[in-house]
Amino acid sequence: MNLVLLKGGHLVDPLQGIHGPRDILVAGEKVAAVGLGLEGVSFPGLDYAAFRDKVREVDVSGLVVLPGFIDLHVHLREPGQEEKETIESGCAAAVAGGITALVCMANTDPVADGPGVVEYILKKAQNLDRAPRVYPLGALTRGLHGEELADLEALARAGAVAFSDDGKSVASAALMARGMEAARDLGRRVFSHCEEPSLTRGVMNLGEVARRLGCPGSPGTAEDLMVARDLLLSAHTGCPLHIQHVSTAQAVELIAWAKGKGFPVTAEATPHHLLLTEEAVEVYGANAKMSPPLRGEADREAVIRGVKEGVIDCIATDHAPHTPEEKARGLSRAPFGVVGLETALPALITGLVEPGILTLEELVRRFSAAPARILGIPGGTLAPGSPADITVVDMRASREVRGKDFCSLGENTPFEGKALKGWPVMTVLWGAVVPLAERGRERRDGGV
Repeated sequence: MNLVLLKGGHLVDPLQGIHGPRDILVAGEKVAAVGLGLEGVSFPGLDYAAFRDKVREVDVSGLVVLPGFIDLHVHLREPGQEEKETIESGCAAAVAGGITALVCMANTDPVADGPGVVEYILKKAQNLDRAPRVYPLGALTRGLHGEELADLEALARAGAVAFSDDGKSVASAALMARGMEAARDLGRRVFSHCEEPSLTRGVMNLGEVARRLGCPGSPGTAEDLMVARDLLLSAHTGCPLHIQHVSTAQAVELIAWAKGKGFPVTAEATPHHLLLTEEAVEVYGANAKMSPPLRGEADREAVIRGVKEGVIDCIATDHAPHTPEEKARGLSRAPFGVVGLETALPALITGLVEPGILTLEELVRRFSAAPARILGIPGGTLAPGSPADITVVDMRASREVRGKDFCSLGENTPFEGKALKGWPVMTVLWGAVVPLAERGRERRDGGV
């Protein structure tokens, strides 16, 4: 049995009410015990003294130890778009960012609208060495065309944990309602990309920056309308709904209203919507182009309040890699999306935790505990018996973001050149220790 003792770290685990020095004993793929001075303690089925010579002790003094982060919104691109990202490179990027589990979207090529693609993703991920847990979503409609439902029952049997046409909204309210009813009957949640298609013809937010740049803009109302519609459909059908990448103040208010009414709704916000505004487009161009777009400061502050107050349940990256050639086409022609797996944690620590806007406990709740709760998947805590998926962070480490150094094949980051603090230095995946410097070298050498 694999036995690892993480010694001397500062554990932050809000579900256990722990914020202080703790040692963690890992046995196999599980956390065996959490406490101080574990060397002299016996546990059910495991006598530490009897196995002491077989324990690998890892000194994490001066470092913060956290439950592994869980990202509910990742585009792995494979199959069909391997020039942007592969399952292998995306998983390496996740681990480099301290993310030990991820949910991947269905907009692959072919689309994950049938069991074959879901099974392919699961098999490919399971065959990787030291990879995070990967949970595929199935498409809600065939081909993401919004015209007929995919075979949701077959997708669920194949392993799809929820359904979404992310990247697009389902324009037809009637079809969305039927999809929610089918998902409800299968015990699955619908993830919704909320933008009214007839109003989203711009390349950035409709506002002063778009006017200065002479660019067509998309109003926040486009998001608000679709959020309101899908919240009401969720109440009507009884289907659990997850609102993706919330970016407007009005959307936060609508979600708060729905939760007050008892609607079965959860929501996420991305690091880029929490930390940046539309003004970043003037600096980073197409590398700050995403859907929904970066908004104004009032919207950003409202989204932060939503996260802090729990109206927005969790943080997710919406990691969306594209090739440098695609992003070099300029604002009008470049695809929407930015990468985020490797920068999310230090960006959030630098931008929200260091200034005292969020506590570290709140960050762990939103980026680890809440995602596990929303999907009912393992993780979110390091209580004894839980999965030994652990992120170890050096809160003092400062580094400049360089897209060319990412494990991800995508370099399209709106944080290029920024000095960020609080980088992961180690993960524990399925009970196995992975030093992150080693991880990056392996990806660049073509292995995992």
